[in-house]
Amino acid sequence: MNNKLEIFKKKLIYRAGYRGTKEMDILLSSFVNKYINTFDESLLVELEEFLNFEDEIILNYYQKDIIQKKIDENRVSKIFKKYKI
Repeated sequence: MNNKLEIFKKKLIYRAGYRGTKEMDILLSSFVNKYINTFDESLLVELEEFLNFEDEIILNYYQKDIIQKKIDENRVSKIFKKYKI
């Protein structure tokens, strides 16, 4: 596989696992680790954009379907919304 793509995946894994709160570290790292090797390059870009949101915004979207800032309804966010640990 492309070396740049592998580096990009590692950055996403790191970004998901070191969020600032233990709960989000666990939730996002387990989600990313489960799906990262099945995502194509366009989905990885969507994942990167998704991970750029703050923890509170992602958690509210996941648990309560509260959207404080616009989280795009894209393929990654839909997969994440249905994801269960």
